[in-house]
Amino acid sequence: MRRISSVALLIVLLGLPIPTTAPAGEQTGIPPETVANYLHAVIEADRTFYTIHVVERMQKGGGATAAENWRATKNTLPLPAQFLMESSALSAMTGTPVRYRLISLWPINPLNVPRSAAEKAGLESLRTHPERVVTGTVTQGNETYFQAIYADRAVSQSCVGCHNTHPQSAKKDFKLNEAMGGLVIEIPMGR
Repeated sequence: MRRISSVALLIVLLGLPIPTTAPAGEQTGIPPETVANYLHAVIEADRTFYTIHVVERMQKGGGATAAENWRATKNTLPLPAQFLMESSALSAMTGTPVRYRLISLWPINPLNVPRSAAEKAGLESLRTHPERVVTGTVTQGNETYFQAIYADRAVSQSCVGCHNTHPQSAKKDFKLNEAMGGLVIEIPMGR
């Protein structure tokens, strides 16, 4: 039996209906900001738990370590960023149109660069105000998405250590709880 991630389950449970406009101009369904906040809470909780209670615990206890090449190397775990990317891909396989990904001004993985000037500006805003959420809309093809960008913080010393020592890291002075980038959540509008 194929397992469904907690994020995919939340999308299925909460994602119906995504807002449409009622004739009197009133919004129906769950506002996209609320859905994005719910999704962010689940994604952040899952990733933080994985980082602290799996990756760090295994590394401190002499067990498996997290590694970029985890698929090809025995006894290794995906890095927390890879965990998020894999869960996003699995979520997409359920058919949900909701998307989420990491971005950074200093990405180690080139796939994590901001895709627009608005995303880059959002990351700049989160550097000074990580407690705020940057929101807007984006259009891809014929689809318009509500987009929310949340600060992606260094939740453990292993995050800081990995990013500060990685040879491809453009920033080498991250601190615990600092915003290292952003988590982008995109929800289709008008469905």
